[in-house]
Amino acid sequence: MTKITASDVNKLRQMTGAGMMDCKKALVESEGDFDKAIENLRKKGQKLASKRADRDANEGYVLAKTSPCHKFAAIIMMNCETDFVAKNQEFIDFANNVTEQALKEKIADKEQITSLSINGRTVSEHITDLIGKIGEKIEISHYHLIEAPYCEAYNHHGNKIASAVAFNKSDADNIQEVGKNIAMQIAAMNPVAVDKDDVPQEVVEREIEIGKEQAREEGKPEHIIQKIAEGKLEKFYKDNTLLNQDYIKEAKQSVKAYLAQAHKDLTVTAFKRLELGA
Repeated sequence: MTKITASDVNKLRQMTGAGMMDCKKALVESEGDFDKAIENLRKKGQKLASKRADRDANEGYVLAKTSPCHKFAAIIMMNCETDFVAKNQEFIDFANNVTEQALKEKIADKEQITSLSINGRTVSEHITDLIGKIGEKIEISHYHLIEAPYCEAYNHHGNKIASAVAFNKSDADNIQEVGKNIAMQIAAMNPVAVDKDDVPQEVVEREIEIGKEQAREEGKPEHIIQKIAEGKLEKFYKDNTLLNQDYIKEAKQSVKAYLAQAHKDLTVTAFKRLELGA
C-alpha cells in the first residue's frame, strides 16, 4: 500500500483547492497517483453537481464590466445557495474571470458561456470543480452583452445589483461621468425600457387595465374611465422608462434633459440590469 504523507495531501490541496480529507481520500484511492487523484476529485465534483441540481441557488454575485475601449459591456449573474459562498473569494474571482473572458471574446449570450475556455478547460468544467470544492450548487443564470459607440457599467456595493448601459455617441462632454451616472440611475430606479415606444405591448395593455380597474373602484363614470387609464399610463411611462424618469441626482430634470447637457443628440440605445432575487 502506497504511503500518503501530509506533504502529499497538502500538495494536492494546493493544486486543486479541495479539502484536506477529500485530498487524502483521493490519493489513497489513486495509490498516490496525482493525476488520478485530481480526476477522482473532478468526478466527485460531477457527482456533487448532479446531486445538488435540484437545489435552489438564490444567492450569488452580480457583475458588470466594460471592454477597455468601452464599446462593449457584459453583465453576469452567478448563483450559489448561500450568502457565505457568495462572499467566497474563489467564487468571486471565478465570476470575474468568466466575465472578463466572455467580454474579451465578445460572447453574445448565456448559451455560449459554458463552452468558453479558460486556462484550457471549459467554464462548465470549472463550475463542476468549484461545486466539488465548495459543496453547493453553482450556476450562471444570466448573461448579456451589449455593443455601442460607448458603454458603461456599474456595480452596486455588495454586488447584488449591477447594470450596463449603451450610448449612441462616444464624444459627448464628460461621457465617462455621464455614463456612470446613468448606469447608477438604472441600478437605483429599475426602468422597464429606454423610452415609451420600447415598452412591450403586453405591459402597456396590463397598465391600461389596471388603470381602468382603479378608476372603477374610485367610482369614476364609465365614459371617462379610458381617459383616466391613459393618464395613469403616462404616469407609468414617467416613472418607469429611463429617459422620462426624474434624474436621481437632480429631480427637477429628466434623464433625457440631463443627457442633452452633455450633447444635444446623446441618448441611451440599450441597457441591462440584474438584481439577485428579482
